[in-house]
Order: sequence, then structure tokens, then C-alpha cells
Amino acid sequence: MNTPMLQLKEVKKYFPIRSGFWQRTEKNVHAVDGVDLSVNRGDILGIVGETGCGKSTLAQLIMGIYAPTAGRILLNGKDINEKSKDLLAMKRKVQIVFQDPFWSLNPRKRIRKILEEPFKVHHMADQNRLKEKTKELFEMVGLSANRLDSYPHEFAGGERQLIGIARAIALQPDLVLLDEPTSAIDTFSQAGILNLLIELRDRFNLSYILISHDLSVIHFLCDRIAVMYLGKIVESGLIKDVFEKTLHPYTRALLAAIPVIDASGEVRPIYPIEGEIPSAIDPAPGCRFAGRCPMAQNICRTDEPRLRMTDQSGDQHLVACHFTER
Repeated sequence: MNTPMLQLKEVKKYFPIRSGFWQRTEKNVHAVDGVDLSVNRGDILGIVGETGCGKSTLAQLIMGIYAPTAGRILLNGKDINEKSKDLLAMKRKVQIVFQDPFWSLNPRKRIRKILEEPFKVHHMADQNRLKEKTKELFEMVGLSANRLDSYPHEFAGGERQLIGIARAIALQPDLVLLDEPTSAIDTFSQAGILNLLIELRDRFNLSYILISHDLSVIHFLCDRIAVMYLGKIVESGLIKDVFEKTLHPYTRALLAAIPVIDASGEVRPIYPIEGEIPSAIDPAPGCRFAGRCPMAQNICRTDEPRLRMTDQSGDQHLVACHFTER
């Protein structure tokens, strides 16, 4: 069996809350709390969940922006947080496309300089090849090379996101993190960007991790999905399995919150999740969704369910719930 390209093993990230004159740690924010994930080459994994569930922190851990409090993150079998002579070479194998296509580009630099920067930092192309490489990148994402000397503000939102994608694939990474890449642009541009991402995945055998609130985007683009709630994965599996055989009450609630218009033009009623998201500061024992779950019983408030297969799920469909087999 091939080793996954990316592996997360019991990854945790706690942010300390300090107080007093000596700034002692009183409590911790459990932003990511024991996440296991794997991504094979060519896979597209979607990560969904409410705001504050830990999706973006997880992405920053994979990027190496944060070091995990516990656990390991392996890229091609190597820990990305271990000190190594090859650390810079390993880091270039993971790139990111940010949510905001304007603020992620330096407004003082021309696009040519923005696209040349990755090559210069990683010493990947000599001066004579830079112009050729940037032209190739620009045209690869569907933009005209005669606009390379323009500034970011001279492009529309969708075009700026295309520039962000071009910069992300410049160094031919193994993995690209997509942090809400279509949320700040119009619907027409969204469709073009999603189709481009599929084309680039097939062309370069890329792997993606897509972080999004938009379940329709996840369903269209991804092969697999992981649902996060308060720092933990509560359900994961193939897109078809999770959407058609939903097991966790939280995932069901997310799907029920999608507006649907039927053939008569009526909008299907939306059933919001009741209750407030509990605090991530030293969370209570048991299932983190217990306070909002209509199925919750006493065991849910005392024993934390582990992520596992059930009799109703396939080999790759996992769920963290005590009562999925009822």
C-alpha cells in the first residue's frame, strides 16, 4: 500500500491564555484537538465546519506557520517541523491560495515581480528564464501576458484569484491549500476557477485541501470530505458516502442548512442548528456536539466518541458518534 503524501497523526494546537504579572498559562484554547488525516497524491480533500471550528488553524499547521502542540505532520514521510537542511525545499512543496484575492497580493508590486518572487526565494530559475517562466504561468491560468506589468488593483476579483493560483503552482508543489478560494468573487468567476483547479490537478498531479463553508463547492470539486466541529473531525469519507449516507447529527444539520429551490419555485425550509457553539477553552468531557444534538444521552456528556467505522459505513467512511447504529 502506498504511503499517503500528507499524514496528520493526532495533531493538536493549543493557544495559551496567560494572566497575572508573570504571564502564567491559566487555560488553553483547544483550536485543533487530536486530528488524524491523510491525503494521497492527486486527492482533493474538503474540510468544512462552522466558523471557529479550527479549519484555518489546521491549514496553518500544514503550512508550517504554527508548530503543533502535539502530534506529527508528515509530508512524503518527513516531519515538516523537524529541523533539516532540506526544510526550505520541503516547504516549497506546500503552497496556499488565500481567501481574499486582493490583500494576498502586494499592491505596490507589479504582477511580474509577484510571480518572480517564489523563483528568487527558492533559487529555482536564473534571470534569463524568469520572464519566460512568469509568462508561461500567466497564460496557463488564462490571462494575457501583456498585462504582466500591471498592478493588482488593475485586475477584477476573479482575475486576482487566478494570479494567486499562478503564484501557488509556480514551484510545482505537491500540495496546494485552498482557503475559501471562491468566497470573495462572483458566481461566474467561481465556475471558471473551479474548472481551472481541476485542469491543473490533472495536468500536474496536484493534491488539494479545500477549506470552505460552501458545501456545493465541496461537492463539485472534492473526492473526500472531513467535517470539523470545535477542533475535531466528527465525520469523514468519500463525498458520495458522506452526502448520501450522512451519519453524524452535525453533518446532517449542515446539509439541512443548504437552501434548496424545488421545481415549483418554493424554497425548502432551513433547519438551523439550535444552541450556541461551546467554548474551545478547556472544553467539557464527552462529545463536543452534545449540548446541541437532538440525539444526545448521558453517555454523550461523559465519554468522548472516537472516530471509527460503523456497520452502516464503508471502509473510508468514519464517524465520531455513539448512536450512529441505532
